[in-house]
Amino acid sequence: MQWSDDAEAAIKKVPLFVRKRVRVRVEKEAIARGKKIVTLAEVKATQARYLKKQGHEIKGYQVGRCFGSSGCPNRAIISDNLVEKIEALFKDADILGFLRQTVAGDLKFHHEFRVALADCPNACSQPQIKDIGIIGAAIPDVTDAACSNCEACVDECREDAVQLPESGEGPLIDYQRCLSCGRCMAVCPTGTLATGQSGYRVQLGGKLGRHPRLARELPGIFTEEQVLDIIRDCIALYKKKSTGGARFAEILSEKDFVGAGPCACPKSLS
Repeated sequence: MQWSDDAEAAIKKVPLFVRKRVRVRVEKEAIARGKKIVTLAEVKATQARYLKKQGHEIKGYQVGRCFGSSGCPNRAIISDNLVEKIEALFKDADILGFLRQTVAGDLKFHHEFRVALADCPNACSQPQIKDIGIIGAAIPDVTDAACSNCEACVDECREDAVQLPESGEGPLIDYQRCLSCGRCMAVCPTGTLATGQSGYRVQLGGKLGRHPRLARELPGIFTEEQVLDIIRDCIALYKKKSTGGARFAEILSEKDFVGAGPCACPKSLS
């Protein structure tokens, strides 16, 4: 639907985490009124009604995901069913009921616990600014298959984590630089590079707002079941320590990460 310039300018001032919902609502209500173009008047009217009623639309959590399932060629892992499993955890934990008990006044969208799931490290910037960020990962492994020294893996790696030594012994992986995106294995024509381990990277405690903070990554690659266990523990910690609608990032402390390892949750979460 066509939007006037002043309407587009107004919608860009709406907070990012509700902008899409507001835009869809504006167009829906404009169509219902027989409008063929969205003007500033439609934006203001719908925005006022939307914000007034948002308490009725809050479910206590948000689980967003990338568009990998739509055919993205960069997927490091297939995670099509993980979102539903994560949402089930939040429903079972009754996060909405918890927020209603601990937050004074009306609930707002910024009170909701947020999770972002991305199938590759490109991640659309979302996992790093959510309470829990989950990123698909595939670690390359050098097999015994003879390398043709075609340099496809070197050209594909954006992190300069793959090198082909002059000795011709095959690719060398710098795992400190590697982001486990899986692209080098995808372009290897000989099978010299294959997936050694696949799973998920997990980041905790990101947020935007007046005091923004990037999420902190747990060391290691986690299986789907381990990711779900981490989320369970995070929910338990959140319900134990959060008061007055405090975000997850605000209640995490350094000691919560002590003892974390490749197959372990943060110490205080386990």
